[in-house]
Amino acid sequence: MKADQLWKTVLSDLEVSLSRGNFMTWIFPTRLVRIQRVDARRQIVEIACKSAFHRQFIEERYHGQIKDALNRITNRKNELVFVVRDFSDERDAGRPENGPLFQSDPPSLDQQYRDAFLRVRLREDFTFATFAVSPSNEMAHAAAQAVAKSPGKAYTLLFLYGGVGVGKTHLTQAIGHAVLLRDPSSSLIYCTGEEFTNGIIDAIRRKETHPFKKKFRSTKLLLIDDVQFIAGKTAVQEEFFHTFNAILQEEGQIVLVSDQPPHEIDGLEDRLRSRFEGGLTIDIQQPNFELRTAILLIKSKALGVSLSMETAKLIAANIESARRLEGFLARLTTEANLRNQEISEELVRGLLGRVNESEVRSLPAARPKEVLKIVAAHFNITLAALEGPRRSKSLVTPRHLAMYILRTYHQLPLEEIGSLCGGRDHTTVIHAVEKVTKSLSASEQLRLELAHIRKEIYG
Repeated sequence: MKADQLWKTVLSDLEVSLSRGNFMTWIFPTRLVRIQRVDARRQIVEIACKSAFHRQFIEERYHGQIKDALNRITNRKNELVFVVRDFSDERDAGRPENGPLFQSDPPSLDQQYRDAFLRVRLREDFTFATFAVSPSNEMAHAAAQAVAKSPGKAYTLLFLYGGVGVGKTHLTQAIGHAVLLRDPSSSLIYCTGEEFTNGIIDAIRRKETHPFKKKFRSTKLLLIDDVQFIAGKTAVQEEFFHTFNAILQEEGQIVLVSDQPPHEIDGLEDRLRSRFEGGLTIDIQQPNFELRTAILLIKSKALGVSLSMETAKLIAANIESARRLEGFLARLTTEANLRNQEISEELVRGLLGRVNESEVRSLPAARPKEVLKIVAAHFNITLAALEGPRRSKSLVTPRHLAMYILRTYHQLPLEEIGSLCGGRDHTTVIHAVEKVTKSLSASEQLRLELAHIRKEIYG
């Protein structure tokens, strides 16, 4: 069977097992470009994807399904190799292969832009168009757009800092995308503090520092992620200091990203700290409920996943980290595909109870009895009342929240939670956990209560 015919058969097989949105977004744009026979039972199949992000997503999410389909259809063991390749040659079918040079069409502006951001190593989806804005990040978003519009003019140094998953890297790469979209030939470098460090150390080791210095000092736009990594490294900070000065002297633009503000970065030289603080420094806060909901809707649309507003709100109310939101959405999509069913609130609620393992491991130890005491104190009630048989309205919410925390963050068995909360039946605990899970998406007050209690318990 020829490669193109084999791939059509594989696509037909996968189309049946995947949702229409996922198939059209991720699988359909791929191509089988080469088959290399190893022996009578094994072969290597090379599959082309349209971008680096596309390749990464396919490898992580659909490698197993594609391999299974190929194994069934070819009756061989297939090893998959994913590559990034431009499919423009398919559009040019019929054009003479060796015509005169002046007959070749120049690359389109869109292709030039794509080549540029792949060269700089920007994620395809980290653009302004896919960035959700709320009060927690609107200032950073406005500053980033101003920098992208006029590099070196609005804010010659933009310093963004904040916790994990707040969108620092997304905004930084969005600046690069906007600049390259306007002019794909723009002089631009994006790297992490670790990559800068490794680069200068390697250049010193090989006694080839001049090319390194020339590359960084001559760029018009320098985007450095995790810049705190250079702290405490004398030679690296020395080179970064001179690079910093050279770029700004030539009216270039620098954007730095860190998990801390300049004055809190240990081991950072005073002269660098002074320069960092001389730019526009913006703290990006953790996403609020509305922003988390918007992030989910944007991500689901990009994935071709149908997610209702109510379902997005349910997820956003129970997961606070933007990074974990993305992981949960991927897991939810996989779960729905495996079950061959639409995403529903019932499916979401079931999955929410099984995604807290990593968070549980990262939380400080807190004994269940301590949790109950803290919940009771927060609501200004006695522990005896919380555990007692009374069902007055003033006791129901604290009791339900206590059960929710013990189940969600401590993974205690239902029977044990029921015993701790006054000898209640496990069905009562299930009802309490489900009620809180659902109510969090509608009640701002309940979300605030839970956030305060978690802070008191875990710090």
